Amino acid sequence: MVGLGAALAVATPFRVDAAALCLAVALLLQAAANLANDLSDFHRGADHPDRVGPLRVAAAGLVSGRQLEAAIAVVLGAAALAGLALAAIGGPAVLVTGAAAIGALLAYTGGPWPYGYHALGEPFVFAFFGLVAVVGTAWLQAGRVEPLFVLAAMPVGALVTAILVVNNLRDLDSDRAAGKRTLAVLFGPAVTRAEYDALVAGACLVPVLGALAGGRPVLLLPLAVAPLAARLVRAVHAGGDPRELNRVLRDTARLALAFSLLFGAGLALSR
Repeated sequence: MVGLGAALAVATPFRVDAAALCLAVALLLQAAANLANDLSDFHRGADHPDRVGPLRVAAAGLVSGRQLEAAIAVVLGAAALAGLALAAIGGPAVLVTGAAAIGALLAYTGGPWPYGYHALGEPFVFAFFGLVAVVGTAWLQAGRVEPLFVLAAMPVGALVTAILVVNNLRDLDSDRAAGKRTLAVLFGPAVTRAEYDALVAGACLVPVLGALAGGRPVLLLPLAVAPLAARLVRAVHAGGDPRELNRVLRDTARLALAFSLLFGAGLALSR
């Protein structure tokens, strides 16, 4: 996502420091989100030792709650330091955006009203890991926001959101038992699978429309991931043991990464 944002601003002088800091902030915030979700889901009963997803350290008893809290604080502190350095480049808007991102990751499964437990996970993931990550990086490089930045962020946001959809489909039964009201819990597996289909298909449609509108075939580079996308859609619809979705989860993340890199390359070559 950061790489795509940097590629969008390829016509401007490239700032290695801004790109590196954006990458550092993105990775640190993702790590903090994973740790915070591990802690909060355990406290709320959504995680337990026999969960079907990847290992959660709190549920497995590998670390204490206090140790996780300390780790979250350290990681967020490092992200804040990198954010302060970015603020020297982008100004106060970076501080506001960073504060909003930290608040969003902590409130996903934590706090008095965790929005991840109220079917709002997908919109927030799309906004912060798609729009904010891509548009923010491009803005810090170019010093401006263009409509192209927003349009390019949409397919990336869709594929990152698809990762969450697979996660919620896999955990549907345990989430329902824990009172975690995700979209999958509210609407069931059939609608959740259709949501995954729509996100993947919508992401693949954007470069096609861009190539047709601008007469730039190089924008079709991301379609090289179409065979992987088709295989993942089939796997999501296969049903069976929810543990099989762990592989789909991993490969959807790989799909998002490959798509982002190819889309970034196509945009850079077309400008």
